[in-house]
Order: sequence, then C-alpha cells, then structure tokens
Amino acid sequence: MSANPYNTDLDRTPANYQPLTPLMFLERAATVFPEHTAIIHGPLRRSYAAFYARARQLGSALSHRGITRGDTVSALLPNTSAMLECHYGVPMCGAVLHSINTRLDAAIIAFQLDHAMSKVVIVDSEFMPLMQEALALCSVQPLLIEVDDPVYEGARIKTEAVDYDSFIADGDAEFAWLMPEDEWDAISINYTSGTTGDPKGVVSHHRGAYLLAQGNALTTTMGKHAVYLWTLPMFHCNGWCFPWTLSAIIGTHVCLRQVRADQIWNALADEGVTHLCGAPIVMSLMISAPADVQRPLDQTVQFFTAAAPPPEKLLADMKTAGFEVTHLYGLTETYGPAVVNDWHQSWSELPHDEQSRLKSRQGVRYLPLEGLNVLDPETLEPVPHDGETMGEVMFRGNVVMKGYFRNPDATRKAFEGGWFHSGDLGVVHPDGYIQLKDRSKDVIISGGENISSIEVEEALYRHPAIAVTAVVAMPDEKWGETPCAFIELAEGAEIDTDALRQWCRDQLAPYKVPRKFVLTEIPRTSTGKIQKFALREQAKSLC
Repeated sequence: MSANPYNTDLDRTPANYQPLTPLMFLERAATVFPEHTAIIHGPLRRSYAAFYARARQLGSALSHRGITRGDTVSALLPNTSAMLECHYGVPMCGAVLHSINTRLDAAIIAFQLDHAMSKVVIVDSEFMPLMQEALALCSVQPLLIEVDDPVYEGARIKTEAVDYDSFIADGDAEFAWLMPEDEWDAISINYTSGTTGDPKGVVSHHRGAYLLAQGNALTTTMGKHAVYLWTLPMFHCNGWCFPWTLSAIIGTHVCLRQVRADQIWNALADEGVTHLCGAPIVMSLMISAPADVQRPLDQTVQFFTAAAPPPEKLLADMKTAGFEVTHLYGLTETYGPAVVNDWHQSWSELPHDEQSRLKSRQGVRYLPLEGLNVLDPETLEPVPHDGETMGEVMFRGNVVMKGYFRNPDATRKAFEGGWFHSGDLGVVHPDGYIQLKDRSKDVIISGGENISSIEVEEALYRHPAIAVTAVVAMPDEKWGETPCAFIELAEGAEIDTDALRQWCRDQLAPYKVPRKFVLTEIPRTSTGKIQKFALREQAKSLC
C-alpha cells in the first residue's frame, strides 16, 4: 500500500500544531478583555488581567519551590477565588491538580495524599484542623500553604503553614508558564468515592479538559459574558470543567463558600446570574426558602442538574420561579457531564406528565464525546432501542479519563472491549435517548427477578407527600432480596406506611412493592448524591 501523499513533507511544526489545553482560555480572556470582571467573591471583584497575573504568580511560586511536570499539588478549598487560581496556576508549572472533597474524613484524605504522592497542599483556614489530622496519618510530607479567605468568619488555628497570598506574591506575574509537552499530559486527578474499597484516582488530561470545557459552553448555550454561580463544588470533577469554560466565553464566576438559600437568591438577583449547576437538593433548598428570602428575577436562569431526575412538582416550581432545568449525566471518569437531555421545541407542546417523562431521561452524548451506547456487558452488543431492554451504559472518546492512577488492573477492567464501562444500567428509547435504570450494584434481585430501584423511586416520587426517597435491597430469607424504601416527607406532610404501600401497589407489580418503608433523613454526599451504600447497611439491620 502506498504512503498517504498528504502526509509527505507536511509535518507537525510549532507553526501548525500546539497541544490543546484549557490554560489558553485564560490567556486569551486576559489579553482580549483584561478589565472584564472574572471573579466575584464577597466584596472582591477581580478582572481577567488580575486573575491571569495571580495564576501565573502561583505557577511561578510553585516552580521556584521545585514543583514541576508530573508533581501533584493538592487543594482542600471551598468555592473561592483561590480554588479558581489553582485550576490554572497548578498546571501552569506542569503539575497535576488534586482537588479534595471538603467533607471527607481525615483517614480518606490521608490515603489520597499518599496515593497521589502530594508535594504541596493548599488549604483553606476552615479546613486546616482536618488537614492537620490527615497529615498526621500520612507518609508524605508536603509543603503546607494556608488560604486565609476574608469571607470566612469562623475560627482559625495557628500553624506553621505558608500564607497563600505571601506565597504567590513571590511569584512572577509574567511567568512564562509551561504548555503541556503533550495534550495527553495529566492536568488533574480526582478520586472516586471508594464506597466499595479504596478510592480510585481518576486521571484527566489537557485535551479532554479543553474539549469538555468548550462542550459545556455549547451544550448549555452559554453566551459571551455569561454569569455563573458556584453552587456545584469545584472539587467535584473539577467543577465539571466549568472553571475553564468560563474563561473560554469570558464569563464571570460568582463564588459561594457555602450553599445557602439566602446567598443563592441574593447572587441570582444582584449579580445577574445566568447559569448554575447542582443536584436536585440544591433546587429543593432554593424553592423551599421562605418567601422573604426568594427574590424576583429579571432573567431566565439555566439550571443544570445531575443525579436522579427531579420530581415533577420540583420541576414545575423551578419553571414558575424563572428557571429552565436541563438534566445532565456523567461520571468522574468522563470529566463530569458527557450526556445531555437535549430538549426538542416540539416537546414543550406536550402535556405536562409527558414532558416530565421525557425530562427524566438522561439523553444523548455531548458534542465532544465520540461514543455513547447501552451494551450487553457480556457480548458488547448494543441493546434494542425499545426502552425496555437493559444493558450497561458505556462511553468512548476524548473526554474519557486516561485511567486510574497507579491501578492498572482497575484501568484494564474499566476499558475492556474498547469502551469505558460505567457500571450504570440503562435502556435506549426508539429516538436514541438513553435512560438510566440503576447502578449495577443497586439492582434488587428478588426471587430471580431484577427490580430497578429507580422505577420504584419514580413511583414514590409521584406521591405529593414525598420530598426525597431512595430504594435499596434488603435481605430476605425467602426471596433473597426485597426493596426497602427510605423516605423524607415534604415539609408539613404526613402519611403512614400502609398508605405508602397501597400507593405502590396501585402503580407497581406486586413483587416490586417495598417490604418496608422507613421515614428518616437520607444521608447524602457533599455533592448531593444519596449514599445508598449507607442505606443498604441500615436495611440489613431492619431484617
């Protein structure tokens, strides 16, 4: 076979090829719109020129301390301006950013620091006691840097940590930061929850971050100078890559240390917020706020949510309050959201119950994702597009992780057959939209029959007295497993378990009706996801 003539004497050179990296978004924003407001954090208003200069100073200061390509810099920070600076300054010196969930315990943090071989830890004053406890359990001895955020009103402890502002003040605002040697170079590492063993370190690369950051803007119809409110933790999949997206569209970050209803409504009204992301619990927090806390809005706000589909009433309340809600789906291994419930205009003319049914689906692939399908996990054959046949949701493309850090066996298993295996079970509808039915570990097998916990939850959510519900497997001597429903009631609502059982009998096959109903507060992760592993343990004790 002859060589491709279009490859002859047409080589990659610095003139026609540069590695893709989202760091260039900030450089361009600071060059083209230097005075545009990049960050709002309490009384702070910071321009793109100042944002870029501080990020370069951070990269320079880290470089002066010997931090270089492949080193890990960890950050235990809330949604503050310092966390945004870390998303740029850390990779500017070639290092890899490790964002730590602020709600983890010290032992898990210590595991992550050791596993990631952290050389620097940047910590907010609020979390310094937690970090001190974690460092006492560590083998690594990283340089400790403390961010004293003026917005933080709590207590501070004395430490030997280096002050963050003093640290970056020693850096060069004109630092000639490092482009990645290869766009496949790691830009971040984020750890999974570790509910079935030690957490796994998900490694992301510059190319994927660049592509998903742009994909966010296209998918969410973010116009130039959009205003984004940080209700989604930046430690969660690097804030779904939105720290980089906002620079691409020269938008404004509105930071929140805490997700509180009053602060959210004030930011929406006072700062002209156009977009925000969060779990359904954030919507519930906003809508359930007292009338004197909620503020009238002059703009329609785009709200992007993941996790379980929001209840129909919550969606209706959000729309009345001036929000357009779009369902996204993804995993840490896909840089955050890689699937979107792209809405067809004609669907808005359908009855509300039909619209709710359509909104409950996860949807279709993001623009930068090359492959999304529901496959038989054994044969890797696509399931029929009938909305009924279940398979495993699988991904393929440039916004899939490099792999799990220092865990080749888990990486090999995750990529078997040339697809990333999500562990989520779903169906494909005739129009090609996918819908999750369960996590593979959450399917309830009762008497040989598979029961989708999501199907039972959807039936319960239709009851007006129920605010939040989660259904898990409960051991049963006769059937092996039966459903157990944990329920949080809506404010002021009352209902007994006999009424709930009858409600389920009216909507579900008999074997799918929960054997037990538990009215309780449901445990959640810091990102609002329900901790089903904890509920499964509770269910065992109820047998």
